[in-house]
Amino acid sequence: MPTDQLEVLADYERSTAFSELEKAALRLADAITGTPADVPETLFAELRRHLSEPQLVELAAALAWENYRARFNRVFDVESEDFSAGAYCPLPVRS
Repeated sequence: MPTDQLEVLADYERSTAFSELEKAALRLADAITGTPADVPETLFAELRRHLSEPQLVELAAALAWENYRARFNRVFDVESEDFSAGAYCPLPVRS
């Protein structure tokens, strides 16, 4: 992801740095990360305009896996190994 996208990631909905498909994928990531996970049918319909069923399954699986890993790491208080020390890392948006 180019730096300019990383810098505006927290405000992706209003950013011009992301395509409509990228924004929809980010909406899906936000939706499945919430508790409870709630993915509106309108979002699925939007994603289906851009992606085939196998692509949508792969996207959902990748997002779910990353969500699993993040939650697993929380349980065991796994912290960064500082592989990217000094790199820019935006904070997530809190709803």
